[in-house]
Amino acid sequence: MPLRDVVSNRFRSLFVLLTSVLVGAGSPAKAADQLIVRLDGFSLPIDIGQLEAWSRDPSVRSNDLGVWFELLDPRSREDLRRLMRTPILEERDLALQLIQSWAGRQVLEEMGALLSTDQSGSGVLLVNTLRGLLQRPEPVTPLSLLRAVPAPRLTLEVDEVLALAQQWRRQVERQGQALRQLRQLPLPLTPTPNPALAPAHLPAGAVPTPLVLQLAVTHRPDPLMIELWEAVAPRRDAYVLVMPGLGSSGDQLAWLARGLAERGYPVLVINDPSSDDDVVRQLLDGQRPPPGAETLPARLADVEAVLKAEQDGQLPPLGSSAVLLGHSLGGLAALMAGGARPVAGLEHRCKRAMKGIPLNNLSWLLQCQLPEVPLPEVGSGDGRDPVAAVVSFNGFGSLLWPGRGLNRLNGTPLLMVGGGLDLVTPPVGEQLELFLQHHNPRSRLVMVEGGSHFSVVRLGEGNPALLQLGQELVGVEPRQVQELLLNLTADFLGSLDRSAALLPSQQRLQGTVRAYVLDRAAARRWHRRLDG
Repeated sequence: MPLRDVVSNRFRSLFVLLTSVLVGAGSPAKAADQLIVRLDGFSLPIDIGQLEAWSRDPSVRSNDLGVWFELLDPRSREDLRRLMRTPILEERDLALQLIQSWAGRQVLEEMGALLSTDQSGSGVLLVNTLRGLLQRPEPVTPLSLLRAVPAPRLTLEVDEVLALAQQWRRQVERQGQALRQLRQLPLPLTPTPNPALAPAHLPAGAVPTPLVLQLAVTHRPDPLMIELWEAVAPRRDAYVLVMPGLGSSGDQLAWLARGLAERGYPVLVINDPSSDDDVVRQLLDGQRPPPGAETLPARLADVEAVLKAEQDGQLPPLGSSAVLLGHSLGGLAALMAGGARPVAGLEHRCKRAMKGIPLNNLSWLLQCQLPEVPLPEVGSGDGRDPVAAVVSFNGFGSLLWPGRGLNRLNGTPLLMVGGGLDLVTPPVGEQLELFLQHHNPRSRLVMVEGGSHFSVVRLGEGNPALLQLGQELVGVEPRQVQELLLNLTADFLGSLDRSAALLPSQQRLQGTVRAYVLDRAAARRWHRRLDG
């Protein structure tokens, strides 16, 4: 599915509403409850009562607003009527938890700049109004929300709404243009995996399964649950420490752990009990708010504890060094556990980034929560295994590490992976520009055409309904993407040996899925094309 088609419907109803409002604004409002539409310096009053009556029965011609709506084509008229009366938050308990979370509050408070009252603190007023509506049995619709705000007049800043939509459009167009420029790089095609790094042969009927270990840690009340995937011979010298993303678990990355173990790498998977799929189930049931960046300190402490436990013999001996691998927030944890910390001035950068709802980069919501999160000091490495490399799938950090903020990782090889359909952590800002800060010659950037933020998540039976995602979120052919990423990750790990050849820049084909592997020189050429 083309990226433009992914988001084309997202703003259609909004544009219909705005167009209809402008057409119907010629008649002055007759009631006290007004919606003032501001556009290009003009203020246009709308009678909310007339809008509500028309939405119930559009055939009533005595309604002045309804007469103007007759000028619209039938489809737009019906879309507007349906939009006004359709419940916007079906799952009440879930919605309450979302708006009470840090990220939810930021989004709704920023909406106060789009839909405001004559009072100050319109965003907080909207939050409180929506919370009150959700505690009633009646459905919450756009009209009921307009009616419930305790103010005689509301103002809709159409210019701001259109700017937000244009911002989203520019992001989509930029990603599409970036992929077109990437395709033009002269990279050789490698259609098959490296046979030297193929999985080891297993006895007939043998299926690798993880061993569940418990590790007592001082920063959690219960022992840390760790899955150990023992390596199949011949065994490599390094082991891999895997950290799932927010709301995910080791089960969803078992394909990766199993595949690396079959290629000779012992794998430890850390499950964070404060942000795993059980927490997602509780969120969907309205029992708790969504997890966020507040889970990061415990994740970092988990990594330190596991690395030290292996060194001290509390865990089975696995290798002389560790590779830190994570997806999304797990990727951010891997970068931080490898030594990176936010560059000074994050709060100032976040004030600029959060002026408006960050639809073009949802990871900013997590990054801008970090000033409120007490991060531990960077570990010295004493008493724990050294870090051989960092692998980040769909990671992020553009606000944390501007300029040369990843310099502390220059001695550690880095593999950064992004997807062309990723609308959560856009690949240009969150992977390419971060990768260009890194100077280790063994580091590589991988961009998967058709990959999304959730391509690496393998879903099985019994997963939360939240993860019933369409192609625009899952991406194309996720199983092929996963197989491709497994082979590329194994190739990258194999290149860490100083006697091994560097992983070359190339195109890699897995079935119908194509990935682009870039060293720093190739990444710079891609970036210059974008700037040109």
